[in-house]
Amino acid sequence: MHIWVDADACPGVIKEILYRAAERVRLPMTLVANQALRTPPSRFIATLQVPRGFDVADDEIARRVTPGDLVITADIPLAAQVIERGGHALNPRGEFYTPDNIRERLALRNFMDEMRGSGIDTGGPPPLNQSDRQAFANQLDRFLAGRPQ
Repeated sequence: MHIWVDADACPGVIKEILYRAAERVRLPMTLVANQALRTPPSRFIATLQVPRGFDVADDEIARRVTPGDLVITADIPLAAQVIERGGHALNPRGEFYTPDNIRERLALRNFMDEMRGSGIDTGGPPPLNQSDRQAFANQLDRFLAGRPQ
């Protein structure tokens, strides 16, 4: 199993939680971004810099994910691809995307995208707060505790 992080938009506090988790459970993790990233020195943590461009990092993660891998992303289309390939997708607020909820999330995302395209201000997600961070850490811990050794 491998952890892949859609690192361009991943909040720093979530990355810190992931760094500690990768070390604790000795699991390989790769942060994928279109810019250079600084990470703590670790044999379990790697970075992969991809060229700039729309969805380049997402496409690279989708290409590399294998069944059972965990992907950290708030990008719903990427999460759908991960689930299709047999992986698991967790967003930075601690919510797993599943085969049961991904279609609904994609439909809502597409609807909101159409609204924005027609000039309607739909706002954005609220800032990540302490309960979001805790929910993420708890879900990650539960997931990693239940993985095959």
